[in-house]
Formats: sequence, C-alpha cells, structure tokens
Amino acid sequence: MTHNRSITPCWLEPDATEIVFPDVELALRDPDGLLAIGGKLSTEWLLQAYRRGIFPWYGQGQPILWWAPDPRLVLFPENLHISRSLARIIKQNKFSFTLDTAFADVITACARKRPAQSGTWITPEMKSAYIDMYHAGHAHSVESWCDGKLAGGLYGVAIGNIFFGESMFTEVTDASKAAFVALVRQLERWGYSLIDCQVHTTHLASLGAAMIARKDFTAILDRECTQPGHSLPWTFDNG
Repeated sequence: MTHNRSITPCWLEPDATEIVFPDVELALRDPDGLLAIGGKLSTEWLLQAYRRGIFPWYGQGQPILWWAPDPRLVLFPENLHISRSLARIIKQNKFSFTLDTAFADVITACARKRPAQSGTWITPEMKSAYIDMYHAGHAHSVESWCDGKLAGGLYGVAIGNIFFGESMFTEVTDASKAAFVALVRQLERWGYSLIDCQVHTTHLASLGAAMIARKDFTAILDRECTQPGHSLPWTFDNG
C-alpha cells in the first residue's frame, strides 16, 4: 500500500501542548518533501523536527513550511573530497578557522540576498530562532578568517553524532569551502557519523556529498541522534 502524495500538507497548531510531526513518508512528491505547515520555531520544535529528518524552509510572508525530501543529500565524513586546487588553498594557510566565535555575524551574512535570488529564506524570525538555538548549545558556527576579517563560514545544528548543515556564505573565494573542510575533519575526529546537507547542490556534491534514500537517512538519525555527541565548548583541536 502506498501513501497518497497529492494530499494537502498537515497543519501544525502553533499552540499545541504536544509537538507531533507527521510521518516523513507522508511528505509530498511535488513539491518534493513538503510535509507540514504551521507550528513555531522554538528550540523544542526545531529539535523535534531535526531528530525526525525534518527542517523548516520558507520565504518572507509565508507560513512556516516543514520539509523532509527524498532522497537526501548527506556527507559521510570519510567521503570528504578535496580538489587539488582547494587543497593548495588550504595548504597556503590563507585562512584561519574558529568555532562558535561569531555565530550572529555568520547567520546575518548567510541571510543576505544573493545576486541570483529574489529574497532570502533566513527571515528575521528564522534568524532569531537559530540564535536562540546557539545560546542553548544546539546550533554552531564555523568562521573562516582572512587578514583578520570574516571571509566566510557556515552554521548548523548538532544533535548526537549528526551535524545538520543549514547555510554558508563566502566573501573571499574558497573561504566557505575551506571552513567546511575544517569542520568535517573536526567532526570526524569527534566521532560524528554524518553531515546532513538537505538538498542537492553541485557545490556540496563536489565536496563528496551524495544522495541517500530518506528511509536510510531517518534510520541513521534514529541511531545516532541518541548518542552523546561532543560537549561544549566547541573548539578546533589545534586551538
């Protein structure tokens, strides 16, 4: 028996006393992965969503939309691919990297409208929610510095042994790629199993990310999100 994928996404009451997301297998095929509408962006809601393979993504003026696409783009740390050109850049020590040093600056930079975009999905409400997650110790940023200035970076959410990547930005060529490489190497040292990249991009695929079936992704979450993960504070092993 197959699910009817043409039904309207589930409505989530923002004031519900219990947070209950629908089964991700009920997500629509078109648009791929749209699962539910409504709810709210509190830390409790977001943690419940991520543990089930669900993330929020919507534009200014829209209600909160929750997604669980199939297949899912992920990176297993051992599959990280570094091109020769990027390896040369990293070897030059052009960039230095920090963790959780400038979270608000990173998410603000990620939220800026880009040339090919009509707007940004990182709304003020979304930005505020993830800053709250950062202060609660669940969201983290990676900063790439060049000549003392923030040159690029990314942020995401860590639960157990899974890092859920959200967005990245770059002001200097290869700054965000180099930051991503530094993060993946550190996560691998800490024993992290997987980095969720959400949906396919050529940029992330070039770094070794690959598509896996949603059911395989959620099975990994069921196992790995219950692990202790790395304790605070987050710093690179090399300081």
